[in-house]
Formats: sequence, structure tokens, C-alpha cells
Amino acid sequence: QVQLVESGGGLVQAGGSLRLSCAASGSIFSINAMGWYRQAPGKQRELVARITRGGSTNYADSVKGRFTISRDNAKNTVYLQMNSLKPEDTAVYYCNYVTYYSGNYWGQGTQVTVSS
Repeated sequence: QVQLVESGGGLVQAGGSLRLSCAASGSIFSINAMGWYRQAPGKQRELVARITRGGSTNYADSVKGRFTISRDNAKNTVYLQMNSLKPEDTAVYYCNYVTYYSGNYWGQGTQVTVSS
């Protein structure tokens, strides 16, 4: 059974940085896109950043220029480097893998809290 395991969340002051990682345990094949989503209390889950197998990326407007998504296809791992963090970035961050043949997978979420 495939599980996605996120790490790297925590508490940081405004202006600080965090790096999130998401790794797949178990056998997972034919991953197309990998992405990071977040959900703040009382809000809907939103896309933060996404990267295709070929390396094309897209970002939410609110994080452009501050966050960078990357992936290691050999390790089935995706990263999110978050710089210049703001209190409004506080949320639970989830990784998501979209495969060609076996659907979507979600991580359990990791809390990111940015204090002002």
C-alpha cells in the first residue's frame, strides 16, 4: 500500500524559511504531477505549487517568488522550499501525487505555523 509521508513542517517566525519533503513508501509507478496544497482553518484546500514529470511548474500567485517546488523522480520525492514566510502562510500542507494509471495519492499533512 502506497503512503505519502510529509516532513519539514514546524513553527517559524515571519521572514523565515522551511523546506517540506514528501516521500512515497511502497511501490508507486508512473507518477505524472506532484504538488503541494494547503488548508488554513475555516478555508478550502488550495493549490500552492505543482510540478509535472517534465519539470514544468505552476504556483499560486500568493507564493510566487517565495516558494520553489522541485522533485527527484528517482526517489519519488517532492520538495517545497518556502522562503520569506508570512503569517498568512500558516496552514496544514499536503502533498499530492497524480499517477497515469492508479489515481491520486495524498499525504497526511504537516503543520506550518508562521508567527508574526
